Amino acid sequence: MKHFLLLLSAAAVLAADAPLLRDDFSAPKHEQRRAMRGDWKFADNTATCTQDDELYKKHKDHGPILFYDLGHTDAAIRFAVKPGASTQSIVFTANGADGHVFRIVFGPKGASVRAFPPDSKDHKSIALATEPALKLKPGEWTAVRVELRGTKAMLALGDFTKTYEHASLARAKTNLSIGFSFGTVSVKDVVAER
Repeated sequence: MKHFLLLLSAAAVLAADAPLLRDDFSAPKHEQRRAMRGDWKFADNTATCTQDDELYKKHKDHGPILFYDLGHTDAAIRFAVKPGASTQSIVFTANGADGHVFRIVFGPKGASVRAFPPDSKDHKSIALATEPALKLKPGEWTAVRVELRGTKAMLALGDFTKTYEHASLARAKTNLSIGFSFGTVSVKDVVAER
């Protein structure tokens, strides 16, 4: 009985340390992933998609996206992205049951960091910051880390690390997504931890 309790205790510790999500794109299917609005290819531990302009219009000017069903309130999320030469934006979003909670939009002029207060008219976003130095380089992998902890969101990219705060960020989240518009984007190493 003593050995059984020790094994059970060790299993509980290991389960607590297990990531909430790990997608290394070694398979075309993943139980938490929904690859949408484009023809996503999965090879060499990478997900790659080129925007289809007809699908973009059909989906009201929204490009290809990887959704991850992941109930959480606080989490540390990391992934790597590689935009193509004609990519206009790459978007990371944490969503709740009532819509968007937090978003980062990487574009040609840098990054925009946004919160979505649930009590705002039409659930409009508010700018937490604009970061002109955070421009993703076409053809190069960039590692992104986002930590959502209570009312705070931390963004890390290379040597850049900054924390933003808004009360609405403490809401429960139901999923997260990585999407883009125009051109081709590759994604790899998606992990979410407590």
